[in-house]
Amino acid sequence: MLKGDGRLGHDLDPGDRAPQDACGVFGVWAPGEDVSKLTYYGLYALQHRGQESAGIAVSEGTRILVYKDMGLVAQVFDESVLGTLRGHLAIGHCRYSTTGSSVWENAQPTLSSTDGAGLALAHNGNLINTSELAQRLPNGVIRATTDTEVLTSLLAHDRTKSIEDAAADLLPQVKGAYSLVFMDEKTLYAARDPQGIRPMVLGRLERGWVVASETAALDIVGATFVREIEPGELLTIDEQGVRSRRFALAEPKGCLFEYVYLARPDTTIAGRGVQATRVQVGRTLAREHPVEADLVIPTPESGTPAAIGYAEESGIPYGQGLVKNTYVGRTFIQPSQTIRQLGIRLKLNPLREVIAGKRLVVVDDSIVRGNTQRAIVKMLREAGATEVHVRISSPPVSWPCFYGIDFATKAELIAGSKTVEEICESIGADSLGYISLEGLTEATTLPAERLCRACFNGQYPIPIDRDNVGKFVLEVKA
Repeated sequence: MLKGDGRLGHDLDPGDRAPQDACGVFGVWAPGEDVSKLTYYGLYALQHRGQESAGIAVSEGTRILVYKDMGLVAQVFDESVLGTLRGHLAIGHCRYSTTGSSVWENAQPTLSSTDGAGLALAHNGNLINTSELAQRLPNGVIRATTDTEVLTSLLAHDRTKSIEDAAADLLPQVKGAYSLVFMDEKTLYAARDPQGIRPMVLGRLERGWVVASETAALDIVGATFVREIEPGELLTIDEQGVRSRRFALAEPKGCLFEYVYLARPDTTIAGRGVQATRVQVGRTLAREHPVEADLVIPTPESGTPAAIGYAEESGIPYGQGLVKNTYVGRTFIQPSQTIRQLGIRLKLNPLREVIAGKRLVVVDDSIVRGNTQRAIVKMLREAGATEVHVRISSPPVSWPCFYGIDFATKAELIAGSKTVEEICESIGADSLGYISLEGLTEATTLPAERLCRACFNGQYPIPIDRDNVGKFVLEVKA
């Protein structure tokens, strides 16, 4: 499992929950291939995007079978389960909850069956007009409390149209971020919102096609990258090949935080590798916030690329000062009070012989509440560091996300109420520097007008009705 968060997970410290990633979606149409295993490995490559639940829907041409459960991909599926999921097309999902509680009923893919015909759907993103859309459905139709369930029910409800036509009619009325994979018994579909906030790509197999949240998922199943799915585009994939249909004009606003934290470093977005962008961010960070120091160390693994760039630009040696326990991730075993008091040491431990007597530059990707950085600074000082200078490869995260990242509220975000100087004092660092929004944007090589930067500047590309958004919007009104 690749999980480069570099922070203490909320399973160890509920008071310092890291940003909960966008979900991961995967779809494959490939007669003659073992599509359930392809989907399993695709989801495995996307595990970093969602670690609460996982599911796969598959069809052999006459019926759709869905298997899903709470937990990691490798916890939900084994050889015996995958052996029962046979067919020529499949979709898969790994979830972090952004609308609806983290319960089995809200795991994806969702399934709707009307008049003997089925529809399964998986969604990466978050809708902002879920309540309005839900009001169009008859009472009792929705069994879960997610925006995904609402979309699935709306698409399946009108059987006077083909799924493709129903999607083309519905999607222009859907507001928010959505990268969708869905299927009936014979056909795979994929769609991306007009702003293209979440990434989505198309790949080619020798005997079929793949769609996925990130290019890394194409790599792991041996698919060749074809292109990104365009904002406002609907794809239909069946025995006739791939057909493209535009349901809205493209107004690109890709998520800038994908470059900071969400995407794997070996993923490519808009033609540029995420790793290269993060290294460039580190170089810029060194120019914007230089300091005299003896060693640059990352908070593994999220800070590693930017730390490399910082070291290259500054001339300060790069080193490994913190060791990460690879096997600490999400767990269903709650830590005891003793372990919780040990806190971050369960996940990170300092290399005393490396950092003792050194002035350190510690590079991480973001600060949410500050508890973890405070613990790291204290731990490094106890291990003998003479100075600790914290450098962050994103601007201050001051605003919540309504488009698929389950951030803390503005009141909970430390940068929502404190200045950089106050944050520096709060975490106990000798100095603190964030990359500028302009510096981060420039590193992506994309113009600012093609990026969603709302979590940094509060400028939301799709207007938000604060009274009708929120993780539990359907549960509150149920």
